[in-house]
Amino acid sequence: MENKSVNFQKIASTNNDSTAHSHCHNHSHEHDHGHNLWGELAHHLPYAIFSVALSLVILSFVSFLSFGQFEQGALKKGSKMLFHGFHFMHITFAATGTLITFFRFSKNIFRALITGITSTVFFCTISDSVLPYLGGSALGVDMKFHLCFFKELPNVIPFLIVGLINGWVMSRHHSSRQSGYSLTSHFSHIFISSLASSFYLVSHGFFDWYKQIGFVFLFLIIAVVIPCTLADVVVPMTFARAGKKDEKH
Repeated sequence: MENKSVNFQKIASTNNDSTAHSHCHNHSHEHDHGHNLWGELAHHLPYAIFSVALSLVILSFVSFLSFGQFEQGALKKGSKMLFHGFHFMHITFAATGTLITFFRFSKNIFRALITGITSTVFFCTISDSVLPYLGGSALGVDMKFHLCFFKELPNVIPFLIVGLINGWVMSRHHSSRQSGYSLTSHFSHIFISSLASSFYLVSHGFFDWYKQIGFVFLFLIIAVVIPCTLADVVVPMTFARAGKKDEKH
């Protein structure tokens, strides 16, 4: 009986050590990428590549279906409608991702809201409008600049509010789920942003994008991975940690 008791204790001790090691490994893995911008960009680059590739598949189908059936004006109008739809959805995903990351490092609700709103407004505008316009213009396309964020505030505000609420609710779930939430939210964020940027290009003058699809592919990866990684990870993490330092002082 004594030997069995000793063996049982050894097994229990081994299991506890294994569990603790696994927890530490997961914890370390979860935060290893949060130390610098380049680490985050490298970690999230595969998500950008796959999401941009999928967005170009969808854009290709839309362009293909329009050939021989619709005039160029119809393609432009349809792409403009799709751009606005994906742009508004992008706002929801961006706000959600920002708050999920922020609440992993701080529980300051006021600072979280300020970070979520400003980060979403700034980076969604850069990713969906400014960078696509600059990319098309760099190729000599007569692009028409359109900044709809403030012109469409009655539509923007509901998507922004829902995104903030969604991020707060998801951040209150068990901590073991937060890493999965972050990755899922980030992939969805990049995918929606890729679609918004793609349809911005077409709706504002870049009708022959498929002739330079290689450049478009590379450009969209840059246009979405940097703003989305900054918005989802770097900015909320930085402001959350800065807030904690201020509280200590």
